[in-house]
Amino acid sequence: MEVDRSGWSGDGDFTARLMEVIGALPSVRMLKVEDAPASRADSGFSFISNELFVVFTSSSRVVRTRKLGLIPSSTTVAEQSMTIAGLGSVLAGTPDIGEPDYADEGMLQYLRAERIIPPYQTRGYKLVELVRIYEAGTAPRRDG
Repeated sequence: MEVDRSGWSGDGDFTARLMEVIGALPSVRMLKVEDAPASRADSGFSFISNELFVVFTSSSRVVRTRKLGLIPSSTTVAEQSMTIAGLGSVLAGTPDIGEPDYADEGMLQYLRAERIIPPYQTRGYKLVELVRIYEAGTAPRRDG
Protein backbone atom coordinates (compact mmCIF):
# COMPACT_ATOMS: atom_id res chain seq x y z
CA MET A 1 0.00 0.00 0.00
CA GLU A 2 1.14 3.52 -0.82
CA VAL A 3 0.95 6.33 1.78
CA ASP A 4 1.40 10.00 0.81
CA ARG A 5 2.25 12.22 3.78
CA SER A 6 3.66 15.13 1.77
CA GLY A 7 0.77 17.50 2.61
CA TRP A 8 0.66 16.65 6.32
CA SER A 9 2.56 18.40 9.11
CA GLY A 10 2.45 15.29 11.31
CA ASP A 11 0.16 16.85 13.92
CA GLY A 12 -2.64 14.76 15.33
CA ASP A 13 -2.34 11.52 17.30
CA PHE A 14 -5.83 10.40 16.29
CA THR A 15 -4.99 10.99 12.61
CA ALA A 16 -1.87 8.86 13.01
CA ARG A 17 -3.96 6.09 14.62
CA LEU A 18 -6.46 6.21 11.75
CA MET A 19 -3.64 5.99 9.21
CA GLU A 20 -2.21 2.97 11.03
CA VAL A 21 -5.54 1.11 11.01
CA ILE A 22 -6.58 2.06 7.45
CA GLY A 23 -3.09 1.30 6.13
CA ALA A 24 -3.30 -2.25 7.48
CA LEU A 25 -6.49 -3.05 5.54
CA PRO A 26 -5.89 -5.25 2.47
CA SER A 27 -8.66 -3.51 0.50
CA VAL A 28 -6.89 -0.12 0.61
CA ARG A 29 -4.48 0.59 -2.24
CA MET A 30 -3.46 4.18 -1.41
CA LEU A 31 -3.85 6.63 1.45
CA LYS A 32 -3.13 10.36 1.32
CA VAL A 33 -3.23 12.70 4.31
CA GLU A 34 -3.31 16.51 4.20
CA ASP A 35 -3.63 19.36 6.66
CA ALA A 36 -6.95 21.15 6.23
CA PRO A 37 -6.89 24.96 6.16
CA ALA A 38 -9.12 25.19 9.26
CA SER A 39 -6.24 24.35 11.66
CA ARG A 40 -5.38 27.08 14.18
CA ALA A 41 -4.10 27.62 17.70
CA ASP A 42 -4.57 30.05 20.58
CA SER A 43 -3.31 30.18 24.15
CA GLY A 44 -6.24 28.12 25.46
CA PHE A 45 -6.80 25.68 22.63
CA SER A 46 -5.32 24.03 19.59
CA PHE A 47 -7.57 23.00 16.69
CA ILE A 48 -6.13 20.46 14.25
CA SER A 49 -8.01 19.59 11.09
CA ASN A 50 -6.78 16.82 8.76
CA GLU A 51 -8.22 15.11 5.70
CA LEU A 52 -7.59 11.52 4.61
CA PHE A 53 -8.16 10.41 1.02
CA VAL A 54 -8.52 6.66 0.44
CA VAL A 55 -8.22 4.66 -2.80
CA PHE A 56 -9.68 1.16 -2.57
CA THR A 57 -8.49 -1.84 -4.54
CA SER A 58 -10.72 -3.03 -7.33
CA SER A 59 -11.15 -6.05 -9.53
CA SER A 60 -12.59 -6.28 -13.00
CA ARG A 61 -14.92 -8.85 -14.47
CA VAL A 62 -16.44 -9.44 -17.88
CA VAL A 63 -20.20 -9.09 -18.21
CA ARG A 64 -21.99 -10.58 -21.22
CA THR A 65 -24.53 -8.28 -22.85
CA ARG A 66 -26.44 -7.95 -26.13
CA LYS A 67 -26.43 -4.92 -28.40
CA LEU A 68 -29.77 -4.09 -29.96
CA GLY A 69 -31.06 -7.23 -28.31
CA LEU A 70 -29.44 -9.42 -30.98
CA ILE A 71 -25.67 -9.07 -31.18
CA PRO A 72 -23.70 -10.78 -28.37
CA SER A 73 -21.20 -8.46 -26.72
CA SER A 74 -19.19 -8.19 -23.55
CA THR A 75 -18.04 -5.32 -21.38
CA THR A 76 -15.58 -5.09 -18.52
CA VAL A 77 -16.89 -3.82 -15.18
CA ALA A 78 -14.63 -2.69 -12.32
CA GLU A 79 -15.85 -3.50 -8.80
CA GLN A 80 -14.36 -1.93 -5.69
CA SER A 81 -13.43 -4.15 -2.78
CA MET A 82 -14.76 -1.64 -0.21
CA THR A 83 -16.77 1.58 0.09
CA ILE A 84 -16.68 4.50 2.53
CA ALA A 85 -19.64 2.94 4.38
CA GLY A 86 -17.75 -0.36 4.64
CA LEU A 87 -14.68 1.47 5.93
CA GLY A 88 -16.88 3.15 8.54
CA SER A 89 -18.08 -0.27 9.71
CA VAL A 90 -14.52 -1.56 10.00
CA LEU A 91 -13.38 1.53 11.93
CA ALA A 92 -16.44 1.34 14.22
CA GLY A 93 -15.31 -2.10 15.40
CA THR A 94 -11.73 -0.98 16.02
CA PRO A 95 -10.63 -0.16 19.59
CA ASP A 96 -9.64 3.50 20.17
CA ILE A 97 -11.54 4.65 17.06
CA GLY A 98 -15.23 3.67 17.21
CA GLU A 99 -18.20 5.06 15.32
CA PRO A 100 -17.72 8.24 13.28
CA ASP A 101 -19.32 11.38 14.68
CA TYR A 102 -20.83 12.05 11.26
CA ALA A 103 -21.10 9.85 8.18
CA ASP A 104 -22.77 10.04 4.80
CA GLU A 105 -22.25 8.25 1.48
CA GLY A 106 -19.12 10.26 0.66
CA MET A 107 -17.43 11.07 3.96
CA LEU A 108 -16.63 9.93 7.49
CA GLN A 109 -15.93 12.57 10.13
CA TYR A 110 -14.33 12.16 13.55
CA LEU A 111 -14.03 14.85 16.21
CA ARG A 112 -11.85 14.22 19.27
CA ALA A 113 -11.08 16.59 22.14
CA GLU A 114 -8.74 16.21 25.08
CA ARG A 115 -7.25 18.40 27.79
CA ILE A 116 -3.46 18.51 27.77
CA ILE A 117 -1.44 19.72 30.73
CA PRO A 118 2.26 19.91 29.86
CA PRO A 119 4.79 19.20 32.64
CA TYR A 120 5.70 22.11 34.93
CA GLN A 121 2.72 24.18 33.88
CA THR A 122 -0.33 24.96 35.93
CA ARG A 123 -2.55 25.78 33.00
CA GLY A 124 -3.14 23.37 30.14
CA TYR A 125 -4.88 23.72 26.84
CA LYS A 126 -7.63 21.92 24.98
CA LEU A 127 -6.66 19.95 21.86
CA VAL A 128 -9.46 19.47 19.34
CA GLU A 129 -8.80 17.20 16.36
CA LEU A 130 -11.15 16.99 13.39
CA VAL A 131 -10.49 14.28 10.79
CA ARG A 132 -12.47 13.79 7.60
CA ILE A 133 -12.09 10.70 5.42
CA TYR A 134 -13.02 10.82 1.72
CA GLU A 135 -12.72 8.40 -1.15
CA ALA A 136 -10.15 9.78 -3.61
CA GLY A 137 -11.16 10.17 -7.22
CA THR A 138 -14.85 10.83 -6.60
CA ALA A 139 -16.75 13.94 -7.66
CA PRO A 140 -16.16 16.97 -5.41
CA ARG A 141 -18.77 17.69 -2.77
CA ARG A 142 -20.88 20.79 -3.36
CA ASP A 143 -23.20 22.58 -0.97
CA GLY A 144 -26.42 23.21 -2.62
